[in-house]
Amino acid sequence: MNAVTSYLQYIAAERRLSSHTVAAYQRDLANLSSLTAGKPLETLDVSDIRGAIVKLRSQNLAAASVARQLSSWRGFYTFACRRLGYANNPCTGLHPPKAAKALPHILSPDACTQLLDGGLPAESDDALLARDRAMFELFYSSGLRLSELVGLDLHDVNLHAGEAQVTGKGNKTRIVPVGHQALAAIAAWLPHRQSLAQADAAALFINRRGTRLTPRSVQLRLNRWAQLAGLSQRVHPHMLRHAFATHVLQSSGDLRAVQEMLGHASISTTQVYTHLDWQHLAKVYDQAHPRARRKS
Repeated sequence: MNAVTSYLQYIAAERRLSSHTVAAYQRDLANLSSLTAGKPLETLDVSDIRGAIVKLRSQNLAAASVARQLSSWRGFYTFACRRLGYANNPCTGLHPPKAAKALPHILSPDACTQLLDGGLPAESDDALLARDRAMFELFYSSGLRLSELVGLDLHDVNLHAGEAQVTGKGNKTRIVPVGHQALAAIAAWLPHRQSLAQADAAALFINRRGTRLTPRSVQLRLNRWAQLAGLSQRVHPHMLRHAFATHVLQSSGDLRAVQEMLGHASISTTQVYTHLDWQHLAKVYDQAHPRARRKS
């Protein structure tokens, strides 16, 4: 078994990274081999890695893409030094190019209300309407990732306690609160689910055939709802997660609690929402303070 295969098995089995992430690491390591003219990975040194970064930058790749590949390479060499006897990590001391942090697009509270209480897909039957409302209320209520929502099983949601057990990145589980409107929507969906579900179906959200929904199906349904609700912007599931985090933070100011509910391993990931909150405050200030108003 070669070193790359060993590493990919390690991140899949021990670190429990998703198949998409494992595939991305595999592509990044294959690209490293290509950028270094097929030189054996165990013989690469810091000048080889630096040269590979220069080649990536010459391809006009975004700084974030270069940083991701360097992170993949560094992870491989860390593993190879610890487990495979590699003498050195050629990525040590190298820093990725700085990338400007792109703030996530979010929906305002009014837009969320318009989406959830606005126009409904008239071509859908009552079961699908109930299912979609339950999904989108739960997205906004609990800040779930798309993969977490479609991965929910029936027993993961406790309607009496008002909470759900979610399996997130790295197969880590967490308990999230579920708001009363989401609980009511889920309760309204369950009788429809019972009539659609196959005998062994465990998924909370299923399609007409009684099987678990795919992420793509959820994306299409949400975008359809947004169009019929009259929203001018294209809406994707992660926007409801961003909206949840921003609106809770604006109301509570409790960054640590938002981190726990989102399932972020590092609070630095959650801090992007403080920038969004500051943008909101700055806009209010510019509009309200006499000394801040721009002259027309």
